[in-house]
Amino acid sequence: MDQAIDLRREYEATLARPRYVYSSGARIFFRSMDRLAGKEETLPKVRVIESLASIPYRAWESRQYGRIQRHYGDPGIVHDAQQILRYGRAAQDNEVQHLRIIEEKLRAEAAKDPRYMTRPLPELMSESYNLFSATLARLGIRRAFLLNAEFEDHAEHTYAELVQAHPEWEEAPVEDGEAVREYAAYHGLDGFASVADVFRRIGLDERDHRNASFAFAGMHEHIVRYEGMPEVPGERSAAA
Repeated sequence: MDQAIDLRREYEATLARPRYVYSSGARIFFRSMDRLAGKEETLPKVRVIESLASIPYRAWESRQYGRIQRHYGDPGIVHDAQQILRYGRAAQDNEVQHLRIIEEKLRAEAAKDPRYMTRPLPELMSESYNLFSATLARLGIRRAFLLNAEFEDHAEHTYAELVQAHPEWEEAPVEDGEAVREYAAYHGLDGFASVADVFRRIGLDERDHRNASFAFAGMHEHIVRYEGMPEVPGERSAAA
């Protein structure tokens, strides 16, 4: 599948495409991250993003298990819930892959943790976002899908701007780390031509997560299509 994807073209398309018009809640969230980690797009900053990225998918899981328990006799509801469960698990695994790659890159650069990544702040961020995501998923799952679409749109653009800020990555060979090898295999690739391509591929994953979140929210008009893209789960779903 990935052999047909032009990572540079999709990266340039991300840079050229305006960000989604975020809700007031999402804007406050992103501004808070900027105040915490700075406005520049850096590896420590995307590590913050990835440390939070899998949390909404776990909240979706809890909601969907509850739906199945309450409506196990309704094949339509069960089908939709299982589709969200399958996608949420896969998305969580993918976000963990991203986090491992960032950690490998930071170790290779012998980078020190910034102050905002020293304990207990990371745990407080994670627990707060976990509580918020669980509450939102229970009270309004479609709004939870939309907020995640906004989060993933923000992440996609952040990765594109991160690559743009590091032109030296275009010629930099990829470190032979376990996380990158597994990530390449996950996408059916033998490897990546450069460090820039690794992070372009991560940014494209975030677009895929964005697309799926919009589809689950019933906002199919916001799906960004591209050559070689995977099927978008939720395009025919009526999850509630």
